Amino acid sequence: MFYPLIFQPIFKERVWGARNLEQLYNKPLPPNARIGESWEISDRPGDVSVIANGDLAGKDIHWLVQNHGTDLLGTAAPHNDRFPLLIKILDAADKLSLQVHPPAHVAAALGGEPKTELWYVAHAVPGAELFIGLRAGVTRAEFERKLREGTVADCFHRVRVRAGDAVFLPAGRVHAIGAGIVIFEIQQNSDTTYRVFDWNRLGLDGKPRQLHLAESLRSINFNDFEPGLIDAESRHIEHGTVQRLVCDELFTVELLRLNARGSVRWQFHTCVIVGVVQGEVSIESGGASVALAPGAFCLLPACLGRAAADAKSGTTLLKIVPGRADPG
Repeated sequence: MFYPLIFQPIFKERVWGARNLEQLYNKPLPPNARIGESWEISDRPGDVSVIANGDLAGKDIHWLVQNHGTDLLGTAAPHNDRFPLLIKILDAADKLSLQVHPPAHVAAALGGEPKTELWYVAHAVPGAELFIGLRAGVTRAEFERKLREGTVADCFHRVRVRAGDAVFLPAGRVHAIGAGIVIFEIQQNSDTTYRVFDWNRLGLDGKPRQLHLAESLRSINFNDFEPGLIDAESRHIEHGTVQRLVCDELFTVELLRLNARGSVRWQFHTCVIVGVVQGEVSIESGGASVALAPGAFCLLPACLGRAAADAKSGTTLLKIVPGRADPG
């Protein structure tokens, strides 16, 4: 019954979005819209990914979790009876709001959801930067004063980035994407964001977007100074290299670079998500195969147990599993 699953993307118009997902990844964007987000795998209320291929086409991921949860997830745990992760591609033609996601204990008190995430920089213009964490020595009192003065961006740590960089964003870390960056985002299944500052701009409706100052101040980790980019050791495999970008209780993410015509074999007890950053790859599992181009993702249900990835050219992949994966 199961095979590598591909889903229809869900597009989100954003004031900071553009059309790069169409140009870079051939996404079928709606016309005349500034698309900032493509939700590749989502099980959010009102935004549930629909299967696009095979016998299950037309069914959605929430139906899978509800009716075939063990086959789909294996040893992974659902999140509030939903798929535990949310996978996106972000196109930031302009900078995003300065923001924070609440830690679990704060989210519970505020009626929101905690959110930890990882960003992988797929494309970046020269000089592009991320805002991550606080500058060294910034105090809460200074932060609040700068908020009142409209200069709170001065409190944020800025990091120049280029394609191939990655950063881990635990809940409570202030952050924003600068202009001219395309990000592959892996996060826990949550959509709670508290805006700290939005650059005094107007939203798509011509009105200022809502800020969440009280919630932000309760959520920010004021001891989180100048975090760096991920510096993961690269390990050689038979046909390329692999880097473990993060191994967290919420998700494990590996970056694989496969040589032309290179291949890799996996065995697994939980579901696996494969995303293509560049190049082309064929994923075979359960007697079926799917061809993935840049910007494409597939979900391997846990019950399949084994899969093979065969690169058609030099290929960069993200391999994502819910929860903390074993070393290897």
